[in-house]
Amino acid sequence: MAERSPWPYPRWVAHRGAGKLAPENTLAAFRFGAAHGYRMFECDAKLSADGVPFLMHDATLDRTTNSRGIGGEQTWSALSQLDAGGWHSRAFAGEPLPTLENLARFCLANDYLLNIEIKPTPGTERETGEVVAREAARLWQGADIPPLLTSFQVESLRGAAAVQPELPRGLLLDSLRKGWLEAALDLGCRAVVCNHALWDAGTVAQVHDAGMRSLSYTVNDDWAAQRLIALGTDGIITDRVDLFSPAG
Repeated sequence: MAERSPWPYPRWVAHRGAGKLAPENTLAAFRFGAAHGYRMFECDAKLSADGVPFLMHDATLDRTTNSRGIGGEQTWSALSQLDAGGWHSRAFAGEPLPTLENLARFCLANDYLLNIEIKPTPGTERETGEVVAREAARLWQGADIPPLLTSFQVESLRGAAAVQPELPRGLLLDSLRKGWLEAALDLGCRAVVCNHALWDAGTVAQVHDAGMRSLSYTVNDDWAAQRLIALGTDGIITDRVDLFSPAG
């Protein structure tokens, strides 16, 4: 049994800032989540065409901005002009896309913690992992607690590990594919982040015995949260910042 290193992150993590209660991956969402008492957030980071890490989940702009097409194919100058809030509600109209640096400054100024999901535009997996890790190391230089870097993309995590091995990493999984535990260990991960339904006593024990932490996404029901707490998991990512108290 491997010894688990200290885990500096809280149990509760606000998904994309404030879940569905504000436009995801905007500074408005992180402020909204913070107003509900959350002190750790999850975000999605990808690269603009000119290599600027910015926040967006989808590969395309269509769902969460007033534009269309592949976000990673536009320059940051163009992306910075988009409305990333009006799709959600009139109250957030005009909210811009933030860069990772924008969010880092917000988090560092307020002692908030961050889980950065590396969400590459298809075909840029390695490069996105490298750039996001370098930027995270630069922005959080000297901070007591660095951001946790996670990804579904093995190549993104490999890229991050190659350039900034000291930053903690987590492997995201939507299924327990063959060799999942070995893959996380091979990547030097500190955590495995699963669809919450995948955890049971056996899988939690496997991860803990390997010296890693067990985190879950996206947990929006009380029964699911209570099950995960009873299993002894280490982190819960939720949209329901209005339902779950982060002090719980």
